[in-house]
Amino acid sequence: MPMLEVRELKKVYAPRFGGSKVHALRGVSFTLEEGEFTAVMGESGSGKTTLLNILAALDQPTEGQVLLDGGDLSRVRERDLAAFRREKLGFIFQEFNLLDTFSLKDNILLPLVLAGRRVREMEERLLPLARALELEELLGKFPYEVSGGQKQRAAVARALITQPRLVLADEPTGALDSRSAEQLLRLLGHFNGQGQTIVMVTHSIQAASHAQRVLFIKDGAISRDLRREGREESRFYTAISQALTALQAGGENRG
Repeated sequence: MPMLEVRELKKVYAPRFGGSKVHALRGVSFTLEEGEFTAVMGESGSGKTTLLNILAALDQPTEGQVLLDGGDLSRVRERDLAAFRREKLGFIFQEFNLLDTFSLKDNILLPLVLAGRRVREMEERLLPLARALELEELLGKFPYEVSGGQKQRAAVARALITQPRLVLADEPTGALDSRSAEQLLRLLGHFNGQGQTIVMVTHSIQAASHAQRVLFIKDGAISRDLRREGREESRFYTAISQALTALQAGGENRG
């Protein structure tokens, strides 16, 4: 059984005061195996953010299903959604979403605090992550005292500390310089190599080239499913670039 199964997702937004309906998703289907690192690409308005919000159980589809480990997300009760997201999903945002009044350590531990975990367990989870992300010396600092790359590494630690089934990343390199972005992508690749499943929405070909697979969305539908298939990062970058060019031109390139 796939870890994640998306079945014929449709999302239609109806304007409050009349006007044409907006079809954000038009029958999106795909499966994701445990341990995959998948990038989702498409132009602004293509539907990729809507898809991410539905995967995060932040929005409901008009039609279709999302199954995580065989369980239908739409059947999670409203009162249980916050706990479900905290325990099953990890989130990495472009703008970090760290609390300035909390130290990096407190920001990272917040999901475990909300889940009522014991202090000893929190410390046991924190130390290996902080070491892997080179945050040990920064845990006592506040977000306004560190660089953008350091903030994003703290955000990654916060996403991973709950040991989620699925990490959802929304343009995680968008606010970073090229060096910090490359470092972050290498770290995501490292954790993926340890078995973490990741779905990353991105505009960046460079970011997508670190994934094992790229789903291209156009006009609310998946137009292409491109897999690395053993290609080196540079060759995969070229294949992604060619696929994007064909997509924007309205054609298709099998790469």
